[in-house]
Amino acid sequence: MPRSKASKFSLALLAVSILCLPSISAQEQKDDAVRLGADIVLVNATVTDAAGKYAHGLKREDFSIVEDNVPQEIAYFGAEETPFAAAILLDTSGSMETKLSVARAAAAQFVDRIRTDDVVAVYGFSTEVKQLQEFSPVRDITDLIWETQAEGWTKMFDCIIEAVSELSKREEKRRAILLLSDGEDTRSGASMSEALRKALAAGVTVYSIDLIDTAARSAMSGSAILRDFAEKTGGRYIKSQGGTSLSSTFVDIVEELRNQYTLAYYFSGKPDGKWRSIEVKLSRPELTARARKGYYAPKK
Repeated sequence: MPRSKASKFSLALLAVSILCLPSISAQEQKDDAVRLGADIVLVNATVTDAAGKYAHGLKREDFSIVEDNVPQEIAYFGAEETPFAAAILLDTSGSMETKLSVARAAAAQFVDRIRTDDVVAVYGFSTEVKQLQEFSPVRDITDLIWETQAEGWTKMFDCIIEAVSELSKREEKRRAILLLSDGEDTRSGASMSEALRKALAAGVTVYSIDLIDTAARSAMSGSAILRDFAEKTGGRYIKSQGGTSLSSTFVDIVEELRNQYTLAYYFSGKPDGKWRSIEVKLSRPELTARARKGYYAPKK
């Protein structure tokens, strides 16, 4: 074939190929344009039916979001396959001596079950906060975790803030913290309110695994703190004594993160730092959505 005819033929093939490419809708382009920032409110919702099973196949039109009784326009919608970034926060203080081994094993199980596009980091907190493993899709857990000893005090709030800070830099719109502790904070420079505000601002869902000995003097207040973090961020509070039940708990959380829906809308209120309530509603009354209760508006 002459060169000129070959060039024309190649151009024709290219034109046909372009026409055959899947089209990108205006809504998909809009979704891609949404980037997390101070003006975006991120909401991860777990949707279940009456039997407690995850609801699949829902569309954007099945959801509505209300902030302080005012309907919001959903600017982003992500279905079940959206990748997640998770941080495991492991209490390594002295009181965890008898529980640390099973907690480490459960963390290893969680990491082993992530998908190739999910990422997980691991933190340890006692008298100091340490990142034991950076965010990675590798389905293996570092030797540093197995070598960690239970000693010192408890900087839980400081650890939450450090993990949230790193999660807020991630591109993943689905972000979670798995918090394992057996007691209340004893050494943080930050308060519970500060840690909760930052978690809500970054759209981080907290799953609190309560390893508190019910006979401990501070068990009631420690459990209340863990429960509060989970309920206000849309996560789950799980009472576990460890062992096989703890491992199955971590497996359940992986499955929940895989089966969530992610929604986002633009903040349009006053930057006054006040609490804004959020409610996720569904068009199908037989389904229930669990999501965070609200957030604190940004300040000027």
